[in-house]
Amino acid sequence: MNTSFLLRRLGYGLLLMLGVVVLNFLLIRLAPGDPALVIAGEMGGATQEMLDSIREEYGLNKPVAVQLLLYIGNVLQGDLGESFFFNQPVSSLIAQRVLPTILLVITAQVLSIVIGVVLGVLAARKPNGVMSAFVSVFATIGYAVPVFWTGIMLVILFASIFPIFPVEGMQSVKLRDASGLVKALDILHHLVLPAFTLAVIYLAQYARLSRASMLEVLGSDYIRTARAKGASPRSVLFKHALRNAALPILTVAGLQFGNLISGALLVETVFNWPGMGRLAFESILRRDYPTIMGVLFFASGMVVVANILTDMSYRLADPRLRGKG
Repeated sequence: MNTSFLLRRLGYGLLLMLGVVVLNFLLIRLAPGDPALVIAGEMGGATQEMLDSIREEYGLNKPVAVQLLLYIGNVLQGDLGESFFFNQPVSSLIAQRVLPTILLVITAQVLSIVIGVVLGVLAARKPNGVMSAFVSVFATIGYAVPVFWTGIMLVILFASIFPIFPVEGMQSVKLRDASGLVKALDILHHLVLPAFTLAVIYLAQYARLSRASMLEVLGSDYIRTARAKGASPRSVLFKHALRNAALPILTVAGLQFGNLISGALLVETVFNWPGMGRLAFESILRRDYPTIMGVLFFASGMVVVANILTDMSYRLADPRLRGKG
């Protein structure tokens, strides 16, 4: 792995994060409405003296440019501010919610890639067969159906008709004091529906993409050469074809990670999953600026890291790129 390549990607990532901080701050602060009114409403009153006091306490009476510079300085020191509504440091709120979101997003990503690639490879073996037709129809439906609709349908199905999986929360209350293994199995039980809901649309994309990539690769000269040398169909399919067909999938996986995080907001809301998406939803309703900006900042950081890891994986998978800076 080229060290200069990694350092350059990290530098680009830091510049991007700075741009995200500035853009999020300006867009949120310039939006209509006064957060002081929301805070005062939660306190039970909105006198002018109270509004002035709130603006003074949270620095809302300063010019936007001054607020931005102060916020950037605080972020550089690891301080994401104090939540208007929760009265807690934003970093603490995110720390409480980040692990459920990471668990949900990574599980959905793994499910979508593994199942999607398997379906695509099976479909590519017989392009005119039943499996290929099934993958095409499934991909079209899966890509067209909104993620929140899928979640609501699954809630109705498994809450009323087949009560097999829990449809709310991350843990059962009665198992809060159980052993570690029991709690882990309970979390996985609660994770099934949210992860599947979030994975469906991307699973369909990976199935269609891997099918198209495999069909293109299987028609290449080196595949015909491998077959002529007597390589088994399994070896041709998985050793020679799949490795090269996986490159576009890696690229799309990195690009889709941000969409997974944004989709997690809807999924966490539908299933009451206690992650950052749910926290962002609650903060938007209450115009809790510091919490919204903190969630966006952390989510952007996750996307930047995912894209750097994707670039590194791409270079490991493609020997032609390993020596390039």
